[in-house]
Amino acid sequence: MDDLIAYLREQKTFKTHTKEELEFINAIKVKQVALSAGKFIVKENTASPQLYTLLDGWAYRYKTLKNGNRQILNFLLPGDIIGLQQNLLDHSASNVQALTPVTLCELDKNKLWHLYERHPALAYDITWLCAQEEHIVDDNLMNVGARIGLEKVAMLLLHLYKRYKSIYPTPGKTIPFPLTQQEIADSLGLSLAHTNKTLRKLEKLGLHSISNNALTIFDEKVLASVADYFYTPVRQRPLLC
Repeated sequence: MDDLIAYLREQKTFKTHTKEELEFINAIKVKQVALSAGKFIVKENTASPQLYTLLDGWAYRYKTLKNGNRQILNFLLPGDIIGLQQNLLDHSASNVQALTPVTLCELDKNKLWHLYERHPALAYDITWLCAQEEHIVDDNLMNVGARIGLEKVAMLLLHLYKRYKSIYPTPGKTIPFPLTQQEIADSLGLSLAHTNKTLRKLEKLGLHSISNNALTIFDEKVLASVADYFYTPVRQRPLLC
């Protein structure tokens, strides 16, 4: 786990913490948790026992209806905090599930509130993370409600590609991509058939390729034009682990 944390701390997307902040972060760590793909991290309508920082792997947050239909609200990548909003409420309003095998840093939620007494700057950053997650959900709602199918898929592919590259800025145009077509469909409000058709159309245009759980973006500018997408760099964020 130390290697995972050390790598993330080196990335420009994460803030450099003061010595005092690092001491506090270390004090609220509980343990490392490894979960296999498909395991629940947080369950809907239950109280989240702790907070977690995702250190490795992918997860996703979603809500379900009685008929079994689900809406994926957002996908979670390393550095994202899981359970923060749930702990501000009595119960979780959504599920969080591991999309791939994941490594989590478990945090003592009862000590988190000392932030507001001792480290107001870090507390502000954590509050900003909540606002940022809401912003991502707002963007997803705009994507689902206002864009046509081709634009929706192009937007999702670019959004996840950009997020991953901000954490793993390796050369090349390919990133791991563990999403199934069903998960893409459930995040965009599309049928599975429409999703499959749209992905094939974009691929025929030579804009992307998905193969062997990997996504390759051949032309970011054209794909961004299709999606009506304009990337705004996200401010540095804290790493709680």
